[in-house]
Amino acid sequence: MTTSTETAKHYIPEDLPTHIQHYINGEFVDSVGGKTFDVLDPVSNTNYATAAAGQKEDIDLAVAAAREAFVNGPWPRMKPRERARVLNRIADAVEAQEARLAELETFDTGLPITQAKGQALRAAENFRFFADLIVAQFDDAMKVPGSQINYVNRKPIGVAGLITPWNTPFMLESWKLAPALATGNTVVLKPAEFTPLSASLWATIFKDAGLPDGVFNLVNGLGEEAGDALVKHPDVPLISFTGETTTGQTIFRNAATNLKGLSMELGGKSPCVVFADADLDAAIDSALFGVFSLNGERCTAGSRILVERAIYDDFCEKYAARAKNIVVGDPHDPKTQVGALVHPEHYDKVASYVEIGKSEGRLLAGGGRPDHLPEGNYIAPTVFADVAPDARIFQEEIFGPVVAITPFDTDDEALALANNTKYGLAAYIWTQNLTRAHNFSQNVEAGMVWLNSHNVRDLRTPFGGVKASGLGHEGGYRSIDFYTDQQAVHITLGSVHTPKFGA
Repeated sequence: MTTSTETAKHYIPEDLPTHIQHYINGEFVDSVGGKTFDVLDPVSNTNYATAAAGQKEDIDLAVAAAREAFVNGPWPRMKPRERARVLNRIADAVEAQEARLAELETFDTGLPITQAKGQALRAAENFRFFADLIVAQFDDAMKVPGSQINYVNRKPIGVAGLITPWNTPFMLESWKLAPALATGNTVVLKPAEFTPLSASLWATIFKDAGLPDGVFNLVNGLGEEAGDALVKHPDVPLISFTGETTTGQTIFRNAATNLKGLSMELGGKSPCVVFADADLDAAIDSALFGVFSLNGERCTAGSRILVERAIYDDFCEKYAARAKNIVVGDPHDPKTQVGALVHPEHYDKVASYVEIGKSEGRLLAGGGRPDHLPEGNYIAPTVFADVAPDARIFQEEIFGPVVAITPFDTDDEALALANNTKYGLAAYIWTQNLTRAHNFSQNVEAGMVWLNSHNVRDLRTPFGGVKASGLGHEGGYRSIDFYTDQQAVHITLGSVHTPKFGA
């Protein structure tokens, strides 16, 4: 386990890199033009490294390497079991480095260390899951006895462009890398510029696991430079993107020229609906965890809590009291429950919403920087009650530890409030009424619904949103579908009966 040094301000891991490079065709390289950008940690907001800033020419090199590995390399032609062995070795390596991965992720993102450890294990499980899935994969065959047989030939598509966000970056990269590689594609990964540290570890992990050179390529850089070049590249037929909705709209437009396959998981403003018959204590536990875990920087956060009026006052009082007790502090302290937001730019955005909320709702907890943390990107868990459905803090994605609570009187009103945003990623419903639970789930505009549960997802289930929250689904066989072409092969059995044109 990596040792560390403790400063007066915060924990700093040892052996931090001072420069982060691209990884192209099995080699660590700088940008062709030498451009770099600064990388800071969110506790001190000081730069600890520079990273190579990818431009179009760097993307061109990465795509060329990936294309060569796809067309002429062994990876797409390996048997599923052979690829699965590599994926399992990758999972073994991730698990073996759990402490180091979590340490670096926490330092780079500000996530509490206890939550970062869970992300590393989930990343390993993603690789194991898809290793199993491709070995068990079978394709359809349709028969008409004596007449015809038809079967589906599933093939990898080519170079997949993967663009990932800065919240839980290592784990979310694994969501895309595992199925893309499992199905025989090659990849170019463009990680978020705020958090490039843990992504750089994939290169060595993959190399040591036996992944052929060129199959995995990594280009750091800004979205409008490296990301834009990747989306527009004619030799990249697939783009999988997780991030903010307006960026997704730009990618949609830019991918249209080459008719690329798109999978996009975008923003959210998910409702957590608590009915009067709910298990109140369990609902409060879940509603707190759902918006304040991962510093509130999670796309599926239940950041709009809708509470039936009969229990509204009791819920608000208990919820606010618990929010005030949440431990905010150094991300590396195991007692910390909310750490530092990822970057000063994002801190300023969230802080501005807190100020907006003071005129749009009744402040019950938080409301700004904790008194004991005068530096760093810290915001106390903030709770607003009596928030109107047209308020900005009700409608707009804040992506921080800020929650809006709104009362309702009837099931119809609750459903109308739940659906009253442009987003549709997740929904959380708390009720003991089985009929209500299922009917509400079917009518709520959300790609995923949790009944009497916090955000726990089986890897076999589809992940994705509706409306402004995304396009398409990944997860389980939906990922296999996205990263493969399904070619139908038709064979005639017996005599061929074709109209004799021109006979």
